[in-house]
Amino acid sequence: MSPINASLGSRTFLAIEKKFNLIFNDRLNPFYHLGAIAYFLFWLVVATGLYLYAFFETSVLGAYASVESITHGHFYVGGVIRSLHRYASDALVLVMLLHMLRHFSFGRFRGFRWLSWLTGLLILWLTYASGINGYMLPWDRLSQFVVTASTEWIDVLPVIGGSMTRNFISNANVSDRLFSLLSFIHIGLPLSMLALLWVHTQRVPHAQTLPPRPLMWGVFYSLSLLSLLLPAVSQAPADMSSLTQTLAFDWFYLPSYALIGQWGPVNTWLVVGGLTLLMALLPWMPQRFEDQAAAWQLSALPDERIILVRAGETLLDAGLREGLPMPYECRNGSCGLCKCSLLHGQVQLQAYQPSALSEEERLSGQTLLCCAQAFSDIDISYVPAVGTNAVPAKQYLARVSQLELLCEDVMRVDLRLSNDGSLPFHCGQYLNIILEDGSHRSFSFATAPHAGGDIQLHVRLVAGGRWTPSVFSTMKVGDTLRIEGPKGAFRLRADGDKPMIFVAGATGFAPIKSMLEHAFHIGLNRRMLLYWGVRHLSDLYLGNLALEWARDHANFTFVPVLSEPRAQDHWGGRTGLVHEAILMDFPSLSEHQIYACGSAQMVEAAYPAFIRHGIHSEDCFSDAFYFSPLKVALAHEVDPGKLGGILA
Repeated sequence: MSPINASLGSRTFLAIEKKFNLIFNDRLNPFYHLGAIAYFLFWLVVATGLYLYAFFETSVLGAYASVESITHGHFYVGGVIRSLHRYASDALVLVMLLHMLRHFSFGRFRGFRWLSWLTGLLILWLTYASGINGYMLPWDRLSQFVVTASTEWIDVLPVIGGSMTRNFISNANVSDRLFSLLSFIHIGLPLSMLALLWVHTQRVPHAQTLPPRPLMWGVFYSLSLLSLLLPAVSQAPADMSSLTQTLAFDWFYLPSYALIGQWGPVNTWLVVGGLTLLMALLPWMPQRFEDQAAAWQLSALPDERIILVRAGETLLDAGLREGLPMPYECRNGSCGLCKCSLLHGQVQLQAYQPSALSEEERLSGQTLLCCAQAFSDIDISYVPAVGTNAVPAKQYLARVSQLELLCEDVMRVDLRLSNDGSLPFHCGQYLNIILEDGSHRSFSFATAPHAGGDIQLHVRLVAGGRWTPSVFSTMKVGDTLRIEGPKGAFRLRADGDKPMIFVAGATGFAPIKSMLEHAFHIGLNRRMLLYWGVRHLSDLYLGNLALEWARDHANFTFVPVLSEPRAQDHWGGRTGLVHEAILMDFPSLSEHQIYACGSAQMVEAAYPAFIRHGIHSEDCFSDAFYFSPLKVALAHEVDPGKLGGILA
């Protein structure tokens, strides 16, 4: 597991959040729900704004009077709602800034997150524009200042050329149309924000759009109390014939307006524009720490799924995006609910609270799904969330396009999806044939993913079975089958440089064939050996293909092993159990990887023998997904169809 990259900003946030956890606990810590709180504040601003707009008059003479009537009339409710509108708007800016700063501090703005970062930046500026526009509507002294300063600021732009300021030289120049325009803008900007919020949220799997109810009501009651204790009121009416000397200023929305008076409009534009450009370019700027630069495969137990983890994506986000029932709560490395076991591969942990994952747990192979980014193809084991189910595999209709008897009891069955569709899969995975009663039979893909076209299966005859006898007796080209897939988490680990030993038992050759053809296709230069164990010579139903691979690829060796050779076989090669042949050739397996495909009995027998000869448990893989003490203990519960397609 790679070291933790913690910036000064992330360490600062962790220290503050640790204090907040003592007050709120990790479930209700506001820092873990900043995005959801911002959503709630947005809706609160919209709701209070609709009330205010219903009684607002869009005219020069009526604007100030209508706001005063709302503030001091309406049985005091109007004043509270106006204050709530004001303070919720200020809180929205504060929460959005904290939200962006936190994501920046933890480096969550690069890679695929660039769109979320840019839409968030646009939403922030639209929030500022809408808030500044809102200060123009009451038409008091602050409105006068904001309007005149805004027009002076905009007038320095070349396309404007100073044409706006003249509209505010005197009271006579201000018309009712101005307030109609301002009201239209004040409605249009939030609608634009809403559209961007939808895009922004879609980039985050299972994104929260409302905080936990206690936190939501806490925010509402706090703002309501502030509205009662410190009500928002208008200043003196606007008067274009005089200049305002003293103003009650809003530093949440109007900090740039203080700079206009100090630096001038042009310099303020340069500062604001430069800062905006810098923030927009951040996702593509050089970084201090090495970051994930590629997408990797994640194999998940107990789902037996293989999913793609994008560059910069946490394992939790990748799993939730693909519908895996992963447990989570805070999503920020504090609660520890998403703790899992890293079985194979390398991850890099983002900063997290030590209480969520102890150093002993980390060194023993535990990690946090919400903080871990993949730095190689990885395998994990986790406990699914209670009451949740994984997204079921997709179902297809397929037509039998070819039948070929490969040997006495093995039939090659080629399937072509209806409507020339495609079924994306990884080498080593399997599909289910769904029978009429809803039961299924599982068979590994014997074709490599890059091959395209028809799906090839190797079906072994099981005497007295419910489905396989029909394949050999009544099935014909053109028959239609219902299938689902892909399923399984058995896959080829192309990273690393250890020699790979492939162990196939009977039709366990099918997924091995898919893996080897994929390895040859991508130009894998590692040493590869195939030990194929069968009873009789005729059971090596594609032995000539394996010999052809050995002739064409210098880094590949084929070793057939017969356990019960017959006299007519005239066999002079290796005999006995296939895993014993491997142990005879490799007394030490400490520098090898093993991929085993066959019966559960073969897996049970081979695993402890390989361990005794020095193989690391994280370097042993099988089409029962994982060669580990846990999986061996569960081998009797594993669907045997995944172990080489042996099913009745």
